[in-house]
Amino acid sequence: MKKLNEFLIPFVGLKLGKHQFEYQIDKTFFAAYEYDDFESCDITVNVVLEKKSTMLELHFKHKGTVHVPCDSTGEMFDLPVKAKLRLVVQFGDEFNNDNEELLILPLGEHQIDVSQYIYEMIVLSIPTRRLHPGIKDGTLKSEALERLKELSVKDAKKAETNEENTDPRWDKLKQLLTDK
Repeated sequence: MKKLNEFLIPFVGLKLGKHQFEYQIDKTFFAAYEYDDFESCDITVNVVLEKKSTMLELHFKHKGTVHVPCDSTGEMFDLPVKAKLRLVVQFGDEFNNDNEELLILPLGEHQIDVSQYIYEMIVLSIPTRRLHPGIKDGTLKSEALERLKELSVKDAKKAETNEENTDPRWDKLKQLLTDK
């Protein structure tokens, strides 16, 4: 993975208080990470850096869409994604990022790279099961769905014919349950 310079935030020259940064993420950002689970994306990431005297607090928030295939039909659609992430940055003797909500930077460090956190936040906000919204409301027309409907109609007809051809002995036993 190559280092993305636009995601380096130099915090040494910033005054105490809140500072906002905005990034527009597209497919080229994910190409640096060799991540290709979707065709394209249009995501806006807002980062609020709150500088305090002994530490930094970063609040990440993203919202946008990724162009992915539907798991049921294979149709491409725009999936809306959004998420939030909070990160506390403290200063110590050596770099440590073992905790997902706490980052320890060496005392001489003057900038922070937020690209890895943006990448992880976006990738983790994409659901594992991706269903086209047209499937839920019934407006999607595709060959796979038409084929499924054809097969399901035959099963329903078989169930109706099985109910008509029941054994009369079973009908008498069913009456026992309803005659209580």
